[in-house]
Amino acid sequence: MSKITVRKVTDKSTLDKVFGIRQEVFVVGQQVPPAEEYDEFEETSIHFLALLDDVPAGTARWRFTDKGIKLERFAVLEEARGKGVGQALVKATLEDIAASEGTTGQCIYLHAQLHAVPLYAKFGFEKVGDIFSECDILHYKMERYL
Repeated sequence: MSKITVRKVTDKSTLDKVFGIRQEVFVVGQQVPPAEEYDEFEETSIHFLALLDDVPAGTARWRFTDKGIKLERFAVLEEARGKGVGQALVKATLEDIAASEGTTGQCIYLHAQLHAVPLYAKFGFEKVGDIFSECDILHYKMERYL
């Protein structure tokens, strides 16, 4: 049985690991332009790094927006998929939001790639609106309340 741990990012070397995973999954794997992947919210977002048997395997972030709390940049390396890393990231992110000040009653939302919709649905997220394309990848907006 593999061991999954999720840590909140608190230093630059860990953030570099997060960016490395996102580079591999989004920029290389899904051909997302780097200018679209890395944005002005990197420094104001709360980032997480998931480790699978102590090896960096996945990442996510959340941030406050004018529409509520947005979950973003969920990425799991190909070799770590199907092992519970994505679920551990969603769980840890939601727990961190719940423990943070000013989050009670807020709408939590995300743009889910189609293959990830069932993952977020397990945590009470529901599709809102029509399917749309972001960086040439099909998504649904999904939301839930804290």
